[in-house]
Amino acid sequence: MNPKISLTRRTFLRDTAAGMGLAALATLSNAQPGPSRGSARQGQPGVIQPHLPIKAKRVIWLYMAGGASHLESWDYKPRLRRMDGQPMPVSITRGQPIAQLQGNAQLRCLGPQHAFRKFGKSGQEIAEIFPHIGSIADDICIVRSLKTDAINHDPAHTFMNTGTTISGRPAMGSWLSYGLGCEADDLPAFCVLTSTGRYGQSQPIAQRQWHSGFLPSRYQGIHLRGTGDPVLYLSNPQGVDAQRQRDVVDAVQALNRLENDVVDDPEIATRITQYEMAFRMQTSVPSLRDFSNESQLTLNQYGITGADGSYGANCLMARRLAERGVRFIQLYHRDWDHHGSVRDHMRGSAGEVDQATAALVKDLKARGMFDDTLIVYGSEFGRTPMAQGNGRDHHMKGFSIWLAGAGIKGGMSYGATDELGYNAEENIVTVPDLHATMLHLLGIDHLRLTYRFQSRDFRLTDVSGNVVEEILA
Repeated sequence: MNPKISLTRRTFLRDTAAGMGLAALATLSNAQPGPSRGSARQGQPGVIQPHLPIKAKRVIWLYMAGGASHLESWDYKPRLRRMDGQPMPVSITRGQPIAQLQGNAQLRCLGPQHAFRKFGKSGQEIAEIFPHIGSIADDICIVRSLKTDAINHDPAHTFMNTGTTISGRPAMGSWLSYGLGCEADDLPAFCVLTSTGRYGQSQPIAQRQWHSGFLPSRYQGIHLRGTGDPVLYLSNPQGVDAQRQRDVVDAVQALNRLENDVVDDPEIATRITQYEMAFRMQTSVPSLRDFSNESQLTLNQYGITGADGSYGANCLMARRLAERGVRFIQLYHRDWDHHGSVRDHMRGSAGEVDQATAALVKDLKARGMFDDTLIVYGSEFGRTPMAQGNGRDHHMKGFSIWLAGAGIKGGMSYGATDELGYNAEENIVTVPDLHATMLHLLGIDHLRLTYRFQSRDFRLTDVSGNVVEEILA
């Protein structure tokens, strides 16, 4: 009997009945299951023709995990400095969500702990603890009026990455992988790198932050570790050479294809493609970590000696991934949860990222990649203007990020918080607005990149989101 058609009577009746039922349902609802409504390209389901002119070919998201204080970085508040130690106006905080500043203790203002000065021809006000980023002030757009919907780390990460606080939805990198496909043959479209600093509480980052959710699993992000094998089981066991590995992969792929011909399961199709990708990554990924072809000048610019898993090394890795066609690169640096000693810890954390961040921007410019790479720098939320001892609590009502590169107006600030840095009140930007703007630069109308799941069309921006036109070049 041909194994491709060896179905039991029970399997045949089950699958044909289910198939007819789903076909009838799709007809009644006038909807097609699965891929986006965008037009298909190159025979790849879900890959769309761009809706808009493409400004950005890729994204590098520098994610300062833990909630960096906007009040010691990008949002100078002279009045807050003058009110240092005074009671926080009750009119501002009454009834507001506060993560840990609870009880009957009086809330007191904590003035900015570091001086600010104007940088570049644009005169952008940036804290002095970021002198290297200050040197690229004319290249960045600081958004000082961002708001989020979550006040604790994990849901705030989830909202920033997926557009909802509900776990299980696709990350933005997965949406891009699904919508635009991958330009690299031997690397995934969505890669994640992590580093840990020494100055803040290093809150955990769940792997679901780069998961594909209800999208096919081929679109999930791949975590490249900083030490050891970048990907688990990347190296062959002792005694297994490349040819023997190829034989095993070919045999497994043949079995998978036989099964897929029978059941037509998208997860089996994913397994087939990912086995091939994994085999190619065994060569491509180790070469990414080999910095021997980088000049000493480049290493010095990033402030590193090699691929040591530090934030600086990950920034250089991000540039190398971008050169190889990776579409969405996300760097988490876990060092920004400063509930205490915010003055010293902000200085320390800034020192860990300042030089390499500026080096990445300058390196991309030198290689002609800045104009088609979108760089995003920010956290899941900000910090309170009120003191928590000598630190700051989580804050969701107003904080800052900055963007640079493809299609972004450099040397400008957008939006503002109130005089104490509590509420975003001028040109407010929501997380869905940020996502819509990023997709716009990538040539995607955020309203049209959808995926049908559980009888509903889902999108990254869900039911909201507007492009922030004012920050676009």
